[in-house]
Amino acid sequence: MINLDHAATTPLEPAVLEAMRPWLTESHGNPSSQHALGQAARAGVERAREQVAQALAVDPLEVIFTSGGTEADNAGVKGLAWAARAAGRGQHVVTTALEHHAVLEACEWLATHQGFALTVVPPERDGIVDPQRLLDAVTDDTVLVAAMAANNEVGTLQPIAEIGPALAERGVALHVDAVQAFGRSPVDIGAWQATSVALTAHKINGPKGVGVWVLRRGAAATPLSHGGGQERGVRSGTLAVPLIAGCGEAIARTAARAEDEIPRLRRLRDRLLTGLERAGGVRLNGCRDRRLPHNAHVAVDGVDGEALLLALDAAGVAASTGSACQSGAAEPSHVLAAMGAPLEGTGHLRLTCGLDTSEDDVDTAATAFAAAVDRLRGAGGGFA
Repeated sequence: MINLDHAATTPLEPAVLEAMRPWLTESHGNPSSQHALGQAARAGVERAREQVAQALAVDPLEVIFTSGGTEADNAGVKGLAWAARAAGRGQHVVTTALEHHAVLEACEWLATHQGFALTVVPPERDGIVDPQRLLDAVTDDTVLVAAMAANNEVGTLQPIAEIGPALAERGVALHVDAVQAFGRSPVDIGAWQATSVALTAHKINGPKGVGVWVLRRGAAATPLSHGGGQERGVRSGTLAVPLIAGCGEAIARTAARAEDEIPRLRRLRDRLLTGLERAGGVRLNGCRDRRLPHNAHVAVDGVDGEALLLALDAAGVAASTGSACQSGAAEPSHVLAAMGAPLEGTGHLRLTCGLDTSEDDVDTAATAFAAAVDRLRGAGGGFA
């Protein structure tokens, strides 16, 4: 199977598995225990924390381990908003229509169940939010702006460095979903002046079920859950040492190879796009230049996206029609709708390269794509 769905998840790198193995087979201590077994586990957690902190150029105390990007996004959005309102700073939140559901639905929940006012800023047709339009949505009552660094569907890069300093001057917290960006685009938390940042390990050849929430020192956040007071008291729960060890190793290895890997991914992506466009009636969704180097998200005229996805799957190519984070949902993409992309009579497909992708892979996939498109158009497009 040729995997061109790395935006959904990535295979576990062997070196990451080796970093996890001792905590799966040899050392079983609870990091909160005071005896030697517990302190050995604590040392493993702190090593991973140092790896993450070094890769992100933050203080290790700012690194909080979570169960993944969804929890980190929810902790950042809800935790910052609750704490700001409790401090009497206001109760208005701003986000964008491009956000991952973990951010968008958390913001909507604050509005529908917690009494917050919410402004959702739409993107331009190229899939990028105008930074001035976003800043214009901020009022004296705004306590939080939540914006992603890179879109998980169409791959467009968002102007975080342009909005972060302006928000900091106004005393407005900024939460950034950097799940798709890390390792494929610069993640400069200092330049962004972000208050809170979310990452996850399984997008970068690490294990599923673990992520990182960077919460800058001095920032107040109300915890989502209460219990043992782990992780600076904002994320209670027994720490998953094997997963955390794998997360630290994956982040460290991804950061170390990014300088060489990003150009390689870009070359593969461009080669793939050239092959896809030969089928005719194929257009890139989103900005061609300001996008993730591994993401080829295309509109295909006269072909149903789900039918095309299944045809490629039968041909041995794994792709996606959008985000894989909704449980089996086959609903129209909120991202494409917000961009004003055509949805009737047009299929959309996301293909994303990764660490294990080769030139032969993308060439084979492009050939399979052209054959599937030709066959489906001849059969009426595959529309139900």
